[in-house]
Amino acid sequence: MALHIVLVEPEIPPNTGNIARTAAATDSVLHLVKPLGFRLDEKSLRRAGLDYWPYVTLEVHENLEEFLEKYSDRRMWLATTKGPRLYTEAEFRDEDMILFGRETAGLPRDLIEARRDMAIRIPMSRDTRLRSFNLSNAANIVLFEALRQLGFPGLE
Repeated sequence: MALHIVLVEPEIPPNTGNIARTAAATDSVLHLVKPLGFRLDEKSLRRAGLDYWPYVTLEVHENLEEFLEKYSDRRMWLATTKGPRLYTEAEFRDEDMILFGRETAGLPRDLIEARRDMAIRIPMSRDTRLRSFNLSNAANIVLFEALRQLGFPGLE
């Protein structure tokens, strides 16, 4: 039993490192979709993940098209500020994939439009100049809701 966190073209090494730590701690699978804004062997990425990298189940994909083709049979939730419903309204299942986009641009608009029924968002104040939550915080928020719904499988 596992959930999948998918980072589409992540740009900031510490965000990816923090999400890798969360993936290791929750037995979730981490997918990185290229192009990446960093090399996987960069010191900053390792430092952000500390000693957790050996415990991360990691898949790296050459591009979004390859990823979507490989996992065409899976349910994919799209975490986006443009989602029509709250992440708490999603009904998560084992093996679901939760996609997050680049820190500066989010997920591709055509992907969101094609899968609008699976687009979810985290509520935030409209009286702010912030575009979105930090990527690693957003991934943790949505992942832990999914894990809560599933009864925190394998976690203590």
